[in-house]
Amino acid sequence: MTNKTHTTLLIFFILLTISGSSFGQIYKWVDEAGETHFSNSPPTRGKAEIVKPKINTYTSRKLPDSDNTKPGNKKSPRKSVIMYSAVWCGICKNAKRYFNQNGIAFKEYDIETSAKGRRDYKKLRGRGVPIILVGKKRINGFTPKSFKALYDG
Repeated sequence: MTNKTHTTLLIFFILLTISGSSFGQIYKWVDEAGETHFSNSPPTRGKAEIVKPKINTYTSRKLPDSDNTKPGNKKSPRKSVIMYSAVWCGICKNAKRYFNQNGIAFKEYDIETSAKGRRDYKKLRGRGVPIILVGKKRINGFTPKSFKALYDG
């Protein structure tokens, strides 16, 4: 990938993180110089398309062990929630606030400051944060609705 593509992707993820907490629209457009832009407001001139991010959930084949998912564990039947996050991530902060407000116990590993967090993130082939594990199920990103579906399902 070129530096231009990296910059565009970085801008997109920053805007996605910022606008994700306000549930606003994300607009994408190409300017006169051929540069692609992402924003939470449409351009003053020209047309823009509305980008609809999709939450990616799936069951992973191999996940790091957690105390409540090991075979033969006789601890409480509560579901194990693990979140891989970064201190700068606004969506991660929203997820933590949701967990705390709803009495959901979770373990958090920062992918930049925790050796375990970095190691597990690589094993999980992470490409963004947060990554949230509920038992053996995984969600990339966070919305209360998608988490509740995964946690209750």
